[in-house]
Amino acid sequence: MEKSLDEFYELTDAEDYFDFFDLEYDARLVNVKRFHILKEYGTLIKTGMQNLGDQEERLLDFLKYSLLKVYGEFANGYAPSAADVWDMFKDGKLSGCMSCTPQAGNSCGC
Repeated sequence: MEKSLDEFYELTDAEDYFDFFDLEYDARLVNVKRFHILKEYGTLIKTGMQNLGDQEERLLDFLKYSLLKVYGEFANGYAPSAADVWDMFKDGKLSGCMSCTPQAGNSCGC
């Protein structure tokens, strides 16, 4: 069965992304680092979403390999600094979550 962007936009949990792309992952690592993984993933995919938005198959490949890249960094010991983590909060609001992609209409309100 082929995957679609519409299905991708429905994903909410870190594990959902790995399952969607049929990727193996360490559940303990994802459980502990989910916030950081999703933050880095969201940052990385913004460019692809803007530049490949009309090329669904290429965009889905980009989304998959971006997740692999981010996961690989954390699996190999990457740990963001406290400054990086707290810099995400601007004006008291969390910015850039995966729930509010431009195509989904910034649905979460962040």
